[in-house]
Amino acid sequence: MRYSTFLLLFLCFQLGFAQEIPVKEENISIDQFTDGTLTLPEKAEARSLVIFIQGSGPVNRDGNAPMMKNDGMKKMAHALAEDGIASFRYDKRIFKMDRLRIKEEDLKFEDFVTDVNAVISHFRNNGRFDKIIVAGHSEGSLIGILAAGQNDVDAYISLAGAGRPIQEIIVEQIAKQSEELSENAKIAFEEMSRNKKTANYSPFLESIFRSSVQPYMYSWMKFDPSEEIAKLEIPVLIINGSFDIQVDVKDAEILHKAASNSKLFIIDKMNHIFRQIDGEHLENTKAYNEPQRPLHPELVPSISEFVKSIE
Repeated sequence: MRYSTFLLLFLCFQLGFAQEIPVKEENISIDQFTDGTLTLPEKAEARSLVIFIQGSGPVNRDGNAPMMKNDGMKKMAHALAEDGIASFRYDKRIFKMDRLRIKEEDLKFEDFVTDVNAVISHFRNNGRFDKIIVAGHSEGSLIGILAAGQNDVDAYISLAGAGRPIQEIIVEQIAKQSEELSENAKIAFEEMSRNKKTANYSPFLESIFRSSVQPYMYSWMKFDPSEEIAKLEIPVLIINGSFDIQVDVKDAEILHKAASNSKLFIIDKMNHIFRQIDGEHLENTKAYNEPQRPLHPELVPSISEFVKSIE
């Protein structure tokens, strides 16, 4: 019995050790709003840097939010480093709002673009990398598009990014649950677009339309991702999963059509947080809180190939 227990523990240790990816990591503070992690190959010298921008809500540098841990961005950063590509991922300024006494009603969509601009400037100025690529996930896709258009970067990657204005996406998502609430949301958005605010919404939509978040939502509504990505004159890679229940494949196709210099890659059975889903809806939602689940095997190779094509 003791021998069997020892053997089991030994095998677990060996398996855990074998799964470790050889990388180096440095914690870097860009400014008062932005702290992140630079991930590098352990032995090779990386020529290119990918700057990752997280999706909506309180999402940290690893891709995790309260009550949701999947380590998606962390896994991607480590896998890219193993392939010789450096990356920088950072916590959104949302995590510092209390400390910096920033009120929710004072937050604007453009603030997140400002943070990406600061990250780009930091790495451009230190000259550590030959190529800088901006990669935005979900809400971060539009943030990344805007930042890429304002800076001297070498390429852009959209990961599950919307191709339409946010109000259209939200109305469509709500319609999957309730046609009545979807129509109410549409009316509220129309009023907000005219008056910058609205009071005409159902209590069930409070999380979207509460008064303190309306300034942020209004600032987000002003941008059409397809119009903004059309302005980019750099190589663009657009990735979406066929099993994404948050952003439809048609949004990736809209972005691809708008960006004449883009490549489109639809990954079969990949969900919104980059995992392969072979089952039904329940498996898809469970994956959001399963950090041990590996990334879809086609994701990192597609990013690596694109990055190396511009080196």
